Amino acid sequence: MPDFAWEARSRAGEIRKGVMNAESAAAVEQRLRQQQLTPTHVKKKSKGFNLSFGAAVDAKDLVTFTRQFATMIDAGLPLVQCLELLSNQQENKVFQAALKDIKASVEQGATFSDSLRKHPNVFDELYVNLVHAGEVGGILDNILNRLAVYIEKRVKLMRQIRGALAYPIAVVCILVIIIIVMLTFVIPAFEKMFADFNAKEALPEITQAVIWVSRNFVSSLPILIPVAGLATAASILFYRNPRGKRFVHQAILVLPILGPVMRKTVVARFSRTLGTLLQSGVPILDALEVCAKSAGNVVVSNAIMHARDKISEGKNMAEPLGETKVFPNMVVQMIAVGEQAGAIDQMLSKIADFYEDEVDVAVASLTSLLEPIIMVVVGGVVGVVLVSMYLPIFSLAGAAKGD
Repeated sequence: MPDFAWEARSRAGEIRKGVMNAESAAAVEQRLRQQQLTPTHVKKKSKGFNLSFGAAVDAKDLVTFTRQFATMIDAGLPLVQCLELLSNQQENKVFQAALKDIKASVEQGATFSDSLRKHPNVFDELYVNLVHAGEVGGILDNILNRLAVYIEKRVKLMRQIRGALAYPIAVVCILVIIIIVMLTFVIPAFEKMFADFNAKEALPEITQAVIWVSRNFVSSLPILIPVAGLATAASILFYRNPRGKRFVHQAILVLPILGPVMRKTVVARFSRTLGTLLQSGVPILDALEVCAKSAGNVVVSNAIMHARDKISEGKNMAEPLGETKVFPNMVVQMIAVGEQAGAIDQMLSKIADFYEDEVDVAVASLTSLLEPIIMVVVGGVVGVVLVSMYLPIFSLAGAAKGD
């Protein structure tokens, strides 16, 4: 779904601005009215070509800033002075410039949350919504401490997933490079040597097969390179298409080995995010919208938005979440119990703790399972090539000894 830049007026007459992900401008206006805001301007944001890779500010810097800011606010320092002190000691130039701009905006009369909203490359929507809830409730220091804990847990979760995938991806890349080098340089050298010994006709079948693959690979390089480029471009275009992206994200969740790990990661992230938002006093409809945007998976995002729409119609949360078939039955039942007991935020935190531990175990199991599989594949490929090339050499050596 596209992003829309919006501007609205609150009941108190304050002008608020932001960015919302929705199907249309009418949907944005409807959501703003549900939040008791009167929309004055809604415009679809154009998506330019983005050359940036990753976030502009490291999560560690953001956690440090958040904890220091909470300590200063708790000590009674004025907001502007806190921003001045923290911006001056910030080494990241992007972060420093953002903090200085936020300080200037606050000095001009804007709220802290509205000032943060102007820098989405540094402070995401979840961060801004939690800060807004802290401002309204007068518990900004507590909210900031919760934010720091949340960011640390989220970074730990993502680091585990990346760590589990880094090794097999690196090994596969190295294997591909080894195969290309062998097919392009090593095997043709052996083929030339066999031709010099006039032994090409008496080569074993496995050797002839490997030489045939190498010969065809080298001769097809002028075609394979542009085909690979076109395939890559087609894959990128397919992923950028909403249907293609949904297909890929759905496939990730049902993969035999990786799928269960990704599903547990999604559940842990959703539970932690929603629990943190609800504990901080963010309305449930706003909280679910933020969760949908930070889900990281289109299928999960659509499921959360489906639940949000049903809740806006007066239903509970557990039933529409169960209808989506995305969340495990245990999660749906625990949420239902939390709703009945009036402690859904605490129940979500328990779900998040449980599934984060499950991710730890699943990642360890995934790593221990993938390592031997990858080693067998790598050893098998390299072994077949080496055996096929050295068998004729042993035959030639035996023939020469017999002569």
